[in-house]
This record gives sequence, structure tokens and C-alpha cells, in this order.
Amino acid sequence: MKREEAIQTIQSKKDPWDIIVIGGGASGLGIALDAATRNFSVLLLEQNDFAKGTSSRSTKLIHGGVRYLQQGDVSLVFEALRERGILRQNAPHLIHDLSFVIPTYDWWGGPFYTIGLKVYDMMAGKLGLGPSQHLSKKETVNAIPTVEQKELRGGVIYHDGQFDDARMAISIAQTAHDYGATLINYFKVTDLIKEDDLVSGVTAIDKETSVQYTIKSKVVINATGVFSNEILRMDNPSARDMIKPSQGVHIVVDKDFLPGKHAVLIPQTSDGRVLFAVPWYNKVILGTTDTIVGQSDLEPKATQEEINFILNNAAKYLAKDPKMEDIRSVFAGLRPLAAPEGDEVPTKEISRHHKVLVSITGLITITGGKWTTYRKMAEDTVDKAILVGGLADRPCLTEKVLIHGYLKDINFDDPLHFYGSDTDQILRLGLEEKQYGGILSESLSLRKSQVVWAVREEMARTLEDVLARRTRALFLDAKETLRIAEKTAKIIAIELNKDDLWVKNELNYFYKLAENYLPKI
Repeated sequence: MKREEAIQTIQSKKDPWDIIVIGGGASGLGIALDAATRNFSVLLLEQNDFAKGTSSRSTKLIHGGVRYLQQGDVSLVFEALRERGILRQNAPHLIHDLSFVIPTYDWWGGPFYTIGLKVYDMMAGKLGLGPSQHLSKKETVNAIPTVEQKELRGGVIYHDGQFDDARMAISIAQTAHDYGATLINYFKVTDLIKEDDLVSGVTAIDKETSVQYTIKSKVVINATGVFSNEILRMDNPSARDMIKPSQGVHIVVDKDFLPGKHAVLIPQTSDGRVLFAVPWYNKVILGTTDTIVGQSDLEPKATQEEINFILNNAAKYLAKDPKMEDIRSVFAGLRPLAAPEGDEVPTKEISRHHKVLVSITGLITITGGKWTTYRKMAEDTVDKAILVGGLADRPCLTEKVLIHGYLKDINFDDPLHFYGSDTDQILRLGLEEKQYGGILSESLSLRKSQVVWAVREEMARTLEDVLARRTRALFLDAKETLRIAEKTAKIIAIELNKDDLWVKNELNYFYKLAENYLPKI
């Protein structure tokens, strides 16, 4: 993916696009891929970087949703389990099986969860990842050596999927590009164009050059997640809010808090949610929270109350209690929940089902949903776009579309595994261009050649793009990331032909940004 080539395509295209997608998160990228595989001309515009918001800040799970089953939302669980299986088949280099242990501390917990998870297994059918089973106290301790053993009775083990959300987003973007889609970041939609009271395109500005564009399209799709309300008001200034943002916070600690290969699901936190402790790369993610926020923010900030909530609830189930000084990184994300009509309901009870809405002007908006169901969300949205735009009725193909980098038999302990079939090229780059050989960070297993690859092949434009999303350094260890920031910025500057002032400005911005990821001890 080359940004310069994308701009040239926009400038040279004479006819209207079939579809313009606003938003480069999971749903927008999925829509671009779906539309491209149906041979529609599709342009995706993202105001910042791909997966800058919600789509890089999840719990890193591709799952059916055990708690949705507990709430009785059977249809959502069925859909998510099916999509989990499809994703596993199409992106084996990005998604792998992860076993979860639910420790039980009362006499009824074991049978209750064992029966419930057998239903979960049955619903997954042929796409299941493995059978759940009851564990004795000894088996539970063997699986989770750091589990709190006081009053422990046993546990239940079940299977779901794990992935790297930002890397999945980039891989989907690359796949869409492979199929002919045009995608561009740092390109902000500023207004909608209308002809005869129908949406017929967008005006947008290239944030790097400040050049403004008027771009025509048969269909415009609003896939901006927590920012959907802003686009809806471009269409209709009096439109009611369709999104109710809810903040989820995660903290990252060292592997010794959960040294085994299993994750832990804490079934009942103090606010009635579930809490996860999940091994991820060489760290452990603890989360999440569910806090209604008044407005959407590109860089949501974790509150001390949310951090304390995670630490306190994790401490009840882990023998070694995590403290503030143990935190390597803190990250917050906003869920784009579909706003319920009528009385207020707790966020944990708001449906995670997606909705495809069509305004009277023809603007299509996709709301709700979750990472696991991104492909089905895209399918439903493009089906609607075909009707709205009078496009050729072509069937969805993405159930069988392999994601960029597709490679079987991946070693997930390899720190480069998520590149899949691109891995050899990255290693070769470091050998052929000696200045890009070697390691930037041993603890993060980060190579100089990954930085170069991100700029040349993955449309990374800033220090943040590279250290937060093309690699996950900032999310894994903020302090270590600050240590390597200057060296990384200088590599990017060479690739983008930038000067010392650019490096200085990038570092100033990044240092300020990274403060949000550092615990306030």
C-alpha cells in the first residue's frame, strides 16, 4: 500500500466511485474488502491512521462471547462463533486457539459453567476450537499456578480465539488493496455532497498537504464507529445520537503474573461483568471496564478509578496481586454501542448486535458490532449498498477470501508470526540493507527492518503509527517504547525523506501521547 499511489488514483478517477467508505477501523476495512472482492470500485478514507481508535484497543479476543450466552443473546453467540471459525480458517497466521480457565470458589460454580460451556461448544459445531471440561482443584492449579488457592474448589476450561487487533486491521487493509480497493489514511471527510437531496459523494482534505478534494460516489457508507454521530449530523444536523460510547480500559503487566499458556476468565467482578487475564506476546493483559463517557475522543484516557477496579478484581483471583508499579502500559478504547431507545440501560446489557441504517438521503451507517463479527457486518452493509446505489447484484465472497499473509502451521512464539508469508521479506530486508539490520528492542523483539517495512508497505506515516499499531510496542511497554522512540523516528525520517525538525516534532508529540499509557505512580 503506497499513499502516493492512492492519491494519484483519487486525482485521476473521472467516474464516480461505486462506494466511498468513511472510517478505517474494523468495520470500514471489512466493507472495503467485501466491496472490492465483489468487483466494485471502492475508496476508503480515514481521518487518522487505520485502526487508530477502538479497533486497536480491544481485549485481543476473537470469541463467541461467553457472557452474551449468559445474558441469553443466543443469536449473537451463534453468529460470533461461526465468524470465529471463518476467521480462523482465513487468517491462520493471525488467529490462534487460546484456552481459558474459569476458577470456581463455590459448590455450584463448577456444574453451572461446565453445562453452560458445553452449550457453547455445541453452538460452535464443526467450527469449534476444542471441547470444554471440568477441572479438579489440582488440575486448576496446574493450569494456572498463580491462581488464588484459598477456597478454590476447581475450575472449567474452554477454548476461544486470540489475535492482534491492529495487525489484523492492517492485514485486512492489505487484502482489500490486493483486490483493487483504494485506501488512504490521514484524509479527513469534511462534508457530504448532495444532489437532489441525495448523498452523492464527499468533500475531504489531505491532512498532510491541506489539499481539498471533491469526490463523487454512488453510495457513501459511514463506518466511523464512535464518531458516527458526527457524520450523521453532516447529513442531518438534527439527527439523534445513534452511538452510545462506552470506555473499556486494559492494563498490561509482566508474564510472571500468569506464567502459563492459559488465560483466566473471572466470571463475576464487583460490577457484574467478566474480567480477563490474557497472555499476549510476552505480557499479560488485564481488563476490561465499562464506563459511559459523554463524548468520543481519539485518545481516551483511563481514570485512576478504572485502573484500581482492574487491579482490585484481578487481585481476588491471582495469588500475586498486581500493583500500580507493576503496570507496563495502560490503554483505553471506546465501544461504539448502538444507542438504545427509551429508558437508560446498563452498558453491559446493551446489545452488541450490529445495525445497518439508511437515512432518507441514502447515507448508510453501520453501528454496533464487535471485532469477531466484522466480516458479517461488512457483508450486510455492502448488501444494503447494492440496494441503495443500484449497483450490480453480486454475491458476497469473503467467507473464502484468504487474508493477506495467509500461512498455515505458524509458530506463534515467533515475534514476527503475524506477518505470515511476508516474514521472509522483512528478514531479507534487514540482511540486504545493512543499516536496517539488527534489533531496536530485545524485550519487545522489535527489528529495525519492521519499521522500514511499515513505512514502505503498510502506509505508516508517523512514529505513533509504527510504535502503536504496525508494531504493538506502546501497548506492551510504554517506558521501553520511549527509550527507542528517537532511533525509530530517525529511521522513519530517512524513509519518508523528512528533516530533523520533523523528527523533533514527532518526538514531542509522541512523548506527550505516551504519558496516557504510563501509570501515574
